Formats: sequence, structure tokens, C-alpha cells
Amino acid sequence: MKKKRVLTITLTVALFVVAGGVVLVSSACQKSGEHSAAAKRFHCPMHPDVVKDGPGDCPICGMKLVPIEEEAHQAAVAGTAAPSGERKILFYRSPMNPQETSPTPKKDSMGMDFVAVYSDEVDAGAKGPEGLATVTIDAQKQQLLGLKTIEVKRASFETSIRTTGRVAYDERRVHHVHTRYEAYVEAIEADYTGKYVKKGDVLVKVYSPELYATQREYLMALRAAKSTSGSAIPSVSQGGQDLVAAARQRLLLWDITPQDIDALEKRGEPTRTLNIYAPISGFVTGRMAYHGMKVMPADSLFDIVDLSAVWVIADVYEYELPRLSLGQTAAMTLSYWPGKSWTGRVTYVYPAVDEMTRTVKVRLEFANPKAELKPEMYAQVTIHGQSREALVLPDDVVIDSGTRKVVFVAEGKGRLSPREISVGDHAGGQYEVTGGLSAGETVARGANFLVDSESRLKAALSAMTTASPTKAPGERTKAPEPPSPSATPAGHAH
Repeated sequence: MKKKRVLTITLTVALFVVAGGVVLVSSACQKSGEHSAAAKRFHCPMHPDVVKDGPGDCPICGMKLVPIEEEAHQAAVAGTAAPSGERKILFYRSPMNPQETSPTPKKDSMGMDFVAVYSDEVDAGAKGPEGLATVTIDAQKQQLLGLKTIEVKRASFETSIRTTGRVAYDERRVHHVHTRYEAYVEAIEADYTGKYVKKGDVLVKVYSPELYATQREYLMALRAAKSTSGSAIPSVSQGGQDLVAAARQRLLLWDITPQDIDALEKRGEPTRTLNIYAPISGFVTGRMAYHGMKVMPADSLFDIVDLSAVWVIADVYEYELPRLSLGQTAAMTLSYWPGKSWTGRVTYVYPAVDEMTRTVKVRLEFANPKAELKPEMYAQVTIHGQSREALVLPDDVVIDSGTRKVVFVAEGKGRLSPREISVGDHAGGQYEVTGGLSAGETVARGANFLVDSESRLKAALSAMTTASPTKAPGERTKAPEPPSPSATPAGHAH
């Protein structure tokens, strides 16, 4: 009897051990299978509700899908966030068509899982500017997106104007060399374009029969005046002096210099050729005189330009005109000489706006004593404006839709709230903020396109949900009943 009882107990214990082993092995296999299944599921870092059974791209933002744990996936499907508390699911929507909704999980025509829409997402769409909603992006996703934040601060804001310009001649320093009589070119001293000449240098020697005769008349007047100077009749001696003065004046009017007239008096004989001198110091930019050619008074022999000062013609947009005034200082740099800067000032604003570019030409003057600035050079010009203390933001932070300007304000815990702001001047890659933000607030910078797209999507979902609050999501609109026969207008009888 004792032996039988001991055998029974032994068998019972053995059965329990075997059953326990089977349960442990089964549990281990189940966990291994779950882990393997979880490792094969992927989701979007930006849109966790987009889940696939294999690698791929997010259909919403195009980002690469990353592996997820099954627990996180179950939390997303069930409408809960495992570590952060309960979230209420309102309905499910297609990842490709947000307007295709369902009250229960399902797949779309492409076999993709519908994604859950939570109540906090819809509530976020009701706040902020129209068409935008608050988005939540955790720190890891922000790093993947290259999203950063900056603090809004007051800083020195200068309303300078940055533009491009072209170096040009000062039109007041361009001289054309002419003769005032018919002549023939005998010899050329300024014999090539680009030659630098000083004021008073001989440019060309010319022969003029008319001028030769005038020289002889002047010498004859001198001799007559000398012979009549001792006359007892005052009118005779005075007449001789008047004749000399008239002949001399005629030579002066023909641009014969006093030095050449004095030399003529000393020689006592007319010279065959006379010199034409440079009226200014500068560069010969045009040479039209050639040996033996006949020259008329209307013909230009040389063009000479004084480059000791030059103009820079810059283009300024019409919206920048209120910040422009005569006398403003400007800094200019050239690509051919890095690190070198020239200082000038605004001297003239042209009266017309270019209808194609919507710009106004502005003239600036720059000193050029060493002729370093060459006409037709391209230049970068900064016209300095007034400097003031203001609330400023980099222009890449502001999302400009054309009708409004929006920034995303960081509210902590990854929440980015859209806010419409008003701005003043825009200069130097910065906006002057005149409303909508305060110093010390933090705004998002970088990945603006993705954040804006996500915000618009959530706002669209919110608008779609709140448009018909009495109708369940996914419910189809009932088709209108056909009109009754009595309501049909009577036609003409035939």
C-alpha cells in the first residue's frame, strides 16, 4: 500500500514537471515569434500611424520607414501612447486620401492600413492660423529632420540695401576733341586707343589753309600797327591796334593758344601746322583721326575720359525706395579683388521704373585716383541705411505664403504651434518683427516644408471632422430623393 502511494505521488510530480516544461517552451516560442513579427514591421518616423510589413517609403512625406516594436504598433492601432497616457481615437483615414475615412480599422484599395486620427490632433487644428494646426515632433525625429530652434531676440537692425551694379564713366568727365575749322591731319601723337594723356599734351598736328591765311593777316596787322604807332593822328594809331586785336581774337576763337600766338609773333612767319592739345588728363577711349584725312568742324578726332572718379549704376527694387535717399554712403566690392572695398555715396535716383524688372536705377559716385575701377566692371553694392534696435528673425524661419507670414513656436515637449506674425523691413537676410512674437520665445528653424505640410494635413483633418459634428466619420451622404411627379413642372401638351 505504501509503495503504491509513493508511486502515485512520484507520477503526479513528474506530470507537473513535464507540463511546466511544455508551458515554458510554448511561451518562449510565442515570445520569439512575437519578437520576430515585430522586427518585420516598419513605420514612418514622422507619421507613426503609417505601418507596413516591410521596408519602404512613407506615402505622406516620403521618408524611409524604420523598424518598430510590436508594443508600439499595438499602442498606435489601439489609439494609446504607451508611455504618455491614453489618447482617444475619433476615426481612421486613408494615408493617401485624408477624406476617405472609416469608424473602424481597414485597408484602402492599395492594401495600406488606415491610420488613426486622435482627438488631440483635431483639437490642435482648431487653434492657430486658418489652415494650420499644432504638430508634435519628438527630439529624435527633430534630429532626423534637421529641425532646430532659435530664440527670438532684440538686436541691431540696419535697413541697408544690397544690390549689384555696373561701373560706368562719369558723363561729366568725357570730352570730345574737335577743330573749329577745316583742316588736314599731318601727324598724330595720341596714336592708339587707351593711351593716357595729360592736359596740354599734343594730340595731333593739322594743316589748315584758312588758318594759315589768318596767321599771315595777324602778322600783317602787327606790322601795320607798328608803322602807324607814331602817327600824329590818334585815330590812325588806334586803328592799327584795333586791327591787331581783331586778328588775335580770331585766332583765339579758333582754339589757337596764347602760347602759339606769342610763338608766331616771335617767328614773324606763319607755321604750316598747328597743334591740337588734350583739354583734360585722361584716357583716350576713342581715336577717329588718321594721317592725311580731312577734318571738318563737326568731326570728333578723339574721345578722352577722366577716370579719377567713376559712376556705379545700381538697380534697386521699387519696394526699397522708401529706404533710399541722396547722400547715403555705400560700400562696393569687386569679385576680381577680394577683401578690397570702396566707399561712395548716392548722387542721383533715376525717375523711371523698369517695367520688366520693377527696379529703379540709382547712380553712385566713387573716387578712383589710381584708376583701379574700370568701366563695365560688375560690382556688389551695399547702400547703408539707418540702424535701430528691433525684434528680428532670420528670413529662413518665416514661411511666406504670399498673403501671410507664419512661424512655428516651440511650446515644449516637441509641440510646434503655428502663429501668424507681422513684419516690417526685410534687409540683410532678416525680417523686422512688428507683431505676433515677443522676445524670449523660441521658434523652429529648418525642415519648414515638412513641418508646414504636416500642420496643413492635421488642419485639414480637423476641418473635415468639425464640418459635420452630427454625422459619424465615414458615413456616406444620403442621396437626394427623386422629385415627386407633382413637383415636376408641367410641359406643353402636344
